[in-house]
Amino acid sequence: MGVSVQLTAVIFILILVSTHHPTAGGGHDPFLVLDGYEDDGIQLKCFSERLFSEVQVLWTDSRGDNVTGTPLTTGTATGNTSSSIILKPGSGNSMSCKIIDKLLKTSTESSVVIADVFFPATSPWLAAFVVILLLNIFLVIAAIYKLRRFRRAHSNAVNITLDENCKHPSLIIKDKTRVKFSTQEEIPLKAMVVAIEGFSEKKHYWEVEVEDKSEWELGVVCEEIRNTLRSNTTNTFPKGNLLSLQFSQGEYSSTGGKGVRNCKPCSVVGVFLDQELDKLSFFDVEEKCLLTSLSFEFSGKLYPFFSPGSDGKWLAVCPV
Repeated sequence: MGVSVQLTAVIFILILVSTHHPTAGGGHDPFLVLDGYEDDGIQLKCFSERLFSEVQVLWTDSRGDNVTGTPLTTGTATGNTSSSIILKPGSGNSMSCKIIDKLLKTSTESSVVIADVFFPATSPWLAAFVVILLLNIFLVIAAIYKLRRFRRAHSNAVNITLDENCKHPSLIIKDKTRVKFSTQEEIPLKAMVVAIEGFSEKKHYWEVEVEDKSEWELGVVCEEIRNTLRSNTTNTFPKGNLLSLQFSQGEYSSTGGKGVRNCKPCSVVGVFLDQELDKLSFFDVEEKCLLTSLSFEFSGKLYPFFSPGSDGKWLAVCPV
């Protein structure tokens, strides 16, 4: 309201001091009025006491080019002459309204000059603010989605117990929740311990504390591998269906060579087995972000497994 009043006052002053150009005799001066902002520009109106039937209204811009105006009345013979245009940024700062007498071939003209500051414009700071605002909205939505996905997985939490009768001979189990190698020597074979609990339906989630271990492998195995491990007297790794996430030499990898998002090493890994969607997902629990998801097609009971690597440090199943 204040800007509009100020703008009207300034333009009115400019109109009062605008140049009047009579040609070939006297006439009725056209009266220019600033009507306000319209369609990203400033609307100007030109009024004259002369009748439509007697005169012609001609708008001229700062380059001297004719501009088509819009009549403000029905254009009847008995109506006073009036017309309007919208002066937009970049079209020049001045505009003239000329009233041409059709019979006498005379004309009168009034001009107005409008400073750039009065044109509605998009500030570069406003554009930057909008971009930052949209980016922040996107980040908030992404964070909410990430948090909801993690919470949905965590709502299916179960406790896992390590099966001492289903492990590699070189592994040591403590409290039925912690496992590590009994030797510091590197063993080329995949050494794992399988959980007592197996799942054939619904959704299940558990967490594993890996801390600063340099290598580890987590996932699920089919019942065939579990049964073979229980009766295995050799150190050969049984064949069968297996899904896993591995960490070694500072990098993640997964079964089937599927890419893993570039994440920093995490200290606690969440494992989410969704047998309704046939998908196994791994989460960074501290960041509550998804590391990777693996799809599978095999059916039957699946058992969590844990391979602590050969760095001699404990890998622990967390109570949830």
